Amino acid sequence: MTQLHDLQQATGATFTSIVDIEVPNSFGNDAQALQAAQSGAALYDRSHWGKIWVAGDDRLRFLHNQTTNNFQTLKPGQGCDTVFVTSTARTIDLTSAYVREDGVLLLTSPGYSGKLIGWMDRYIFFADKVELKDWTATQTVFSLIGPESSQVLEKLGAEAIVDQPLGNHLLLAIAEIPVRIAVGSGFALPGYTLIAEADRAAKLWKILAEAGAIPMGEQVWQQLRILQGRPVPGQELTDDYNPLETGLWQTISLSKGCYIGQETIARLHTYKGVKQQLWGIQLDRATEIDTPVTTGNEKIGKLTSCTSTEAGFFGLAYIRTKAAAPDLVVQVGEAKGQLIALPFVSHEYL
Repeated sequence: MTQLHDLQQATGATFTSIVDIEVPNSFGNDAQALQAAQSGAALYDRSHWGKIWVAGDDRLRFLHNQTTNNFQTLKPGQGCDTVFVTSTARTIDLTSAYVREDGVLLLTSPGYSGKLIGWMDRYIFFADKVELKDWTATQTVFSLIGPESSQVLEKLGAEAIVDQPLGNHLLLAIAEIPVRIAVGSGFALPGYTLIAEADRAAKLWKILAEAGAIPMGEQVWQQLRILQGRPVPGQELTDDYNPLETGLWQTISLSKGCYIGQETIARLHTYKGVKQQLWGIQLDRATEIDTPVTTGNEKIGKLTSCTSTEAGFFGLAYIRTKAAAPDLVVQVGEAKGQLIALPFVSHEYL
């Protein structure tokens, strides 16, 4: 990965440390990168994200029983987003799963590959044919984000994946580099996730940038994920919340059989017991995380994330379901705010 960092630094990258891994924080083009993600094609380095290889004959059944989505219906070349939850349905991590002929690759949040391997290992019994390996160091992952991402891939001869369903993936060649390309940017924006061997990272990054993708650093990715409403561990994904409250309905199968946390999720859905929901808040000033959200003298929620934007400041907050409504005017500490629906999450089953 040293070659990749050298290349990124030569094109303006400054670095920050995430889970003890140096990643580009900014390329000095933050406004351009954000614009590219919304109307062009941005290129984000996700190599510091966790990768877990799940092999063995029982891998699909095992993951089906471990997480919220339905793995039994997935075929090689398909994928989905899924959530690891506790026995009481409290959120641990939002992951992407890519089913291959010989195993399943899980893309986890940064620093969560070891945690999830430890979590899953507790549920592997003597007769289970399941093997877990941490592939974080051996695989590089890039995301193309934005409506012109397809044009970038078509320019590079990888048009076979274009127009495929979300989560589908193919092993294709880009300039003779084997790259597994999956549909999905990690946001509610068009795009793709590209996975390759780590020793090909620098060459692949250079090719994608030369094809028109605009490099995006961690600073802009964090800004975009708050604007989109993508939850992350430690802020929106914690022991305080379940995936229905977070609005990750697209990751939950209500028709499959028993899995960890299933009983709680089913009960919450059946009896409409979702007491709080994740919303966006347009703010008139910066505000500290954990600041209460109020209307009048009544506390209705709590801020979990905040970022600056061209239009001021924007935050994420869990809001009491009975109080929440689009455009509701709220107070967040000294800041005035207005509730905004988020593209990445939903407040009802799709």
